[in-house]
Amino acid sequence: MTELPLIGEAVAVAANPQLAGARIGVVTFPGTLDDRDAARAVRLAGATPVELWHADTTLGDVDAVVIPGGFSYGDYLRAGAIARFAPLMSKIIDAANAEAKLPVLGICNGFQILTESHLLPGSMIKNDHLKFMCRDQVLRVENNSTAWTGDYAVGQEITVPLKNQDGQYIADEKTLDALEADGRVVFRYVGFNPNGSRRDIAGISNAAGNVVGLMPHPEHAVEAGFGPEEGSGTEGLGFFTSVLNQIVGGNK
Repeated sequence: MTELPLIGEAVAVAANPQLAGARIGVVTFPGTLDDRDAARAVRLAGATPVELWHADTTLGDVDAVVIPGGFSYGDYLRAGAIARFAPLMSKIIDAANAEAKLPVLGICNGFQILTESHLLPGSMIKNDHLKFMCRDQVLRVENNSTAWTGDYAVGQEITVPLKNQDGQYIADEKTLDALEADGRVVFRYVGFNPNGSRRDIAGISNAAGNVVGLMPHPEHAVEAGFGPEEGSGTEGLGFFTSVLNQIVGGNK
């Protein structure tokens, strides 16, 4: 497997040397834009990123999977709708639902793919203002018991970039009520709802907490000086260290 290059000198933040043995798969579809950024975030967190191609028929020996953002298949049918049928997605769906509960993170287009795959409920439609939105966005952590949020505190506010056109999360009232009651709303928009998402929902999880989808981009907030101007600029790194700490604590 070809090693994904880093730009400049990147130093992993992980203090636990066991984390270096963790392998996080990063999926690429035709039209994916943020796979290199996600791989860089994985490496900065202390693990090894593993390239996964949409046509692969095996996940290999990975401990978790990130489905990055972009415009898979150009969003020509519906955002995430074609990617859902990629050969690799059937493997991801099976692994996420298996007894071992493979951790899966879907970011932006990855979130859309997770809803299309029925790993997460609801759907994503055009922003309510019908325009592409790009901005630094404040999120509030609502659930820190998922595979991807253990390094955050409930109620903590983090700032990460957001960039989307089909970012409005919708679901029927029964589904929304169930998500709220079960604590499966993982992130909410704070101060400004950038796309009209129901109940200010920015991210949700499945019932087991191993699958998380969110619209903003934590992989763009992992290095000081290269992320949002507000805060540390590295407040997205916790997604990747969270899953690594769970892997080491639970499976390694």
